[in-house]
Amino acid sequence: MNKLLDMYRVGILGATGVVGGELISVLSDRNFPLSELFLYASERSVGKSIDTVLGRIEVQHVDNIDYSNLDFVFNAIGGDWPKDNLLKAKNSNCVIIDNSSTFRYDSSIPLIIPEINADKIGNNKLIANPNCTTAIVAIPLYLIEQKYGIKNIIISTYQAASGAGNGAMEELMEGTKNYFENKDYTNKIFSHPLPFNLIPQIDTFQSNGYTREEMKVVWELRKIFSNENLNISCTCVRVPTLRAHSESVTVETINPIDPEIFRQELDSVKGVRVCDDIAKKLYPMPITATKSYDVEVGRIRQNLIFKDYGIDFFVSGDQLLKGAALNAVQIAEYIIANKNRI
Repeated sequence: MNKLLDMYRVGILGATGVVGGELISVLSDRNFPLSELFLYASERSVGKSIDTVLGRIEVQHVDNIDYSNLDFVFNAIGGDWPKDNLLKAKNSNCVIIDNSSTFRYDSSIPLIIPEINADKIGNNKLIANPNCTTAIVAIPLYLIEQKYGIKNIIISTYQAASGAGNGAMEELMEGTKNYFENKDYTNKIFSHPLPFNLIPQIDTFQSNGYTREEMKVVWELRKIFSNENLNISCTCVRVPTLRAHSESVTVETINPIDPEIFRQELDSVKGVRVCDDIAKKLYPMPITATKSYDVEVGRIRQNLIFKDYGIDFFVSGDQLLKGAALNAVQIAEYIIANKNRI
């Protein structure tokens, strides 16, 4: 790596988007050892200046990136672009942490949540970041897998507008404003109006009747847990909140699980904050999970159907942080902490 006193040259691709903005903030907040920061985006954003911990930096055209001049690249561009462009870094010494879905299901590329499977990074220079929905629920589920074994998982999600980007948040706010002003409003990003509504579709429907967003949870948890036999069923729903996804989870376990013991075990798990005091009306909510690095877990209780072999709980987590920018930066931090691997 091109290190200057253990400082690193970092590039952010898609720097003007919602995840790109969070990456800039997280790098600053966590005092990431930056020697230089380069910001890249599409042509329409070239020339814009963005405030960073290293001062105002001008956005460059992403097609002009020189990977050989960088130590780490965080990609926040989706669509077809990553497949066509990220592999250009193959012969450089740059480590790419990709937030898109492009490489998540490639068996040769590690899909990483550092608290769970950082050991899978190895000497790989291209590392996939999981889908936000997966990342938020994975850590408490992994504790159950390790301690009790998992037989079946059923998940229902309540996903914020920001999961669909800046434009989606603007559409929700504008639609809500127009609603109260008795004005007409149209939906362009969402398949139906989102204000005061729920939409039980995120991403495209697959041949099995599930959406791709729902199947991402299945595919990714199996890969992260290294368990292709993990049984998961998921329903993903868009809700009219701006930020932070929530998920209702039911797990049937192989061995008996006690809610109180599970609650105590979660207290010591890195990346989790237990919010579970019903007498004080304390439970996970988007309003309290927003801009928090930890995922909130609560409403922990014995499942009435599976009894001693089942647990129910609810999670809320900022999908722009643990579900995207934070997890990506944590991967880079792990690599630096184990830098003799590079």
